[in-house]
Amino acid sequence: MTLDWDVVWSNLPRFWDGALMTIWLAVVTMVLAIPGGLVLAFMRLSKFGLVAKSATSFVEFFRATPLILQIYWAYYVLPVIADIRLSALATALIGLACNISAFNSETFRAGIKSIRQGQVNAALALGMSRFQVMRKVVLPQAVMRVLPSLASTWVSLFKDTSLVSVIAVADLSYVAFKMRADTYRILEVLTAMAAIYWLLGYPQAKLVDWIHRRFKVTE
Repeated sequence: MTLDWDVVWSNLPRFWDGALMTIWLAVVTMVLAIPGGLVLAFMRLSKFGLVAKSATSFVEFFRATPLILQIYWAYYVLPVIADIRLSALATALIGLACNISAFNSETFRAGIKSIRQGQVNAALALGMSRFQVMRKVVLPQAVMRVLPSLASTWVSLFKDTSLVSVIAVADLSYVAFKMRADTYRILEVLTAMAAIYWLLGYPQAKLVDWIHRRFKVTE
């Protein structure tokens, strides 16, 4: 077997563009999914049954079905049943944001519920409104507690962005698979793709380990 690594070096700009798209997708998705998850968490904790059940249905659907199916469904089925046509990039962002929002909502909900009721009662006894209690007492502590989990979700999201390649979004995976088809150099191209993902993902994984140690809550 003869290896030809020139195909990798000569196509580094294409790999670079794909890597930038992967990073952009992950960042924008998390920017949307953090407030989205927080809203869903509050909805699930709502005393209004319809609000809570609607949020629960949304969360359970996106947690219980494969992300690749959700992306396919939004891109191919939604235009048929609702006449809603979006670009591949917009579809990818919506699919990723909905999926990660669902997981973030459970993270936030667990963090909020982990705050002892005694703290809430004490704040209410001091004359604070429930909104003030949530904003000044509960949320600051809850966010610190769930930060390690959010960081872990980020690492998973970074890898899951590769699934948007199935609808021709030009992320790192799509670029690599397209290059493989153009050059027929499977081993070299896929090895380069794996190396780039590792170079980008490993520092993130180590950062998550540090966040777990730094913000671990012990009671």
